[in-house]
Amino acid sequence: MSDATKEAQLLAACHAGDCARVRELVAQGAEVFVTDETGRTALHFAAASGSAETVRLVLEAGIPWNALDAGSYTAGDYAEAGGHGAAYDELVQAGIRAEMVLRMLNKEPAEARAAANEDYLAQPVEYSGDKLLDAEKNGVMMSWEAPLMELHAQAVCAAPGGAVLNVGFGMGIVDAALQARQPGRHVIVEAHPDVYQHMVAEGWAARPGVHIVFGRWQDKLAEIRALGPYDGIFFDTFGEFYQDLDDFHRAAFAADGAEPLLRRPGGIYSFFNGLGGDHKLFHDVYCDIVCADLRALGIDTQFARVASDVVMDEATWKGVKRPYWMIKSYNLPTCTWARE
Repeated sequence: MSDATKEAQLLAACHAGDCARVRELVAQGAEVFVTDETGRTALHFAAASGSAETVRLVLEAGIPWNALDAGSYTAGDYAEAGGHGAAYDELVQAGIRAEMVLRMLNKEPAEARAAANEDYLAQPVEYSGDKLLDAEKNGVMMSWEAPLMELHAQAVCAAPGGAVLNVGFGMGIVDAALQARQPGRHVIVEAHPDVYQHMVAEGWAARPGVHIVFGRWQDKLAEIRALGPYDGIFFDTFGEFYQDLDDFHRAAFAADGAEPLLRRPGGIYSFFNGLGGDHKLFHDVYCDIVCADLRALGIDTQFARVASDVVMDEATWKGVKRPYWMIKSYNLPTCTWARE
């Protein structure tokens, strides 16, 4: 039997969900990293079969959980298309394990993250109709987010008269929604000089209860804390990474021993959940990770699945270099202090 025949049989066995046959072929030396003409791996075929055991075996053989075929589909897409929940869950758990290990082995230095953020802040941004773009035509914010921002505002500003904090103004969509809910104190943190000038020109500094903090939240924590504590907090920055979000969480929820930014009890926190926004499998993995990280800080996170009525196609992203959201539903986080 030739190696090519073994590999063809391996893909067929994965597609059939025949775990015993897959194990036998691997033991005989079949190349696990084979793909078909469309770039589908053994993991894609195993996921399509619905056999969680076969998915687990192929993952253990070394195929990455986040492998993409030629059409940029994950194995999770194949599992979901077939309604195979157990196989999909196996992929999610594999992704969580892999990302946790990667975090321990290759944590990005704070200096490198700060440099990337400062590079964004040093370049101009452009308000172009229904979108805000950076110097490379990446979407900083777009108007299709408005229904989601309204839901975030409802979550963090449940009643008028409270104190709310928004980190990252962008197009001001969530801040307009917050103002409509009449907070007593409305603190907005914005680091980009062009966005700050836009805010001033639009009269935000004169709006009722609004206090603008100009600068990076990392550099303005003392001022932000002095204006708190807050009944509601929303976080949505650009030019930062997941570790920056985690750093904010550690600062907001007193991991450094200082007073928490969020009022305790009763405070509500939320953030724009664009984590892994180009693929549902990636998104679900990072939702689990952020939930675990917040739990370690004493924060309970609930996700509300919001169906999107926005068609994410080429027209949506016309003029934008890199789409940052391509999923049909959105996991809107509501975070509260966990019970003791």
